[in-house]
Amino acid sequence: MITAYVVPAVVAWTALGIILGALPLARPALVATAGYAASYGVIEVTDRLGGRLRLPPPGTRWQVPQAMVIGVSRWRRMLVWGSILGPGFMTRNPYAGFGLLPIAVATAGGVGAAALLGAVIGLAHAAGRALALLRDARPRPAAPDPMALVMTSLRWRTLDGFALLAIAGTAAAACARLLA
Repeated sequence: MITAYVVPAVVAWTALGIILGALPLARPALVATAGYAASYGVIEVTDRLGGRLRLPPPGTRWQVPQAMVIGVSRWRRMLVWGSILGPGFMTRNPYAGFGLLPIAVATAGGVGAAALLGAVIGLAHAAGRALALLRDARPRPAAPDPMALVMTSLRWRTLDGFALLAIAGTAAAACARLLA
């Protein structure tokens, strides 16, 4: 199961790294990193702490179409789910930090570094999704409290916002250093 998620994700993210690494995008991507991370970091942190800023994280609402997984073998269903959900490009992700990852790959500068960073991101993202799915598929003695799940998600989004603010500060400092 983990392999069905990880292999397509590593391939997709490595390909993205090769493409972005071949383009002269490192400096503009660094500026984009600072802007994106600051904008979404403020929104994620203040919105969860009672603020009124509303901007959904970039992404798509598309998920795996039922027709692609109903009535097919278990292996094909895993392959379809892994290929679509593992890389994360075609599915909904509620965390704004995910939108920063392709920009981060572009900042790597050079094909080798960008491909390696892409592969690591693909591996981490897909493994995280697969392990969460395995965790959630285990039988539990009682159904989880829906409100507890919402509160957990809100805490993770706030943490995502603080991480984005830290990245924004680091990227802004790197931009200032380039200008000096």
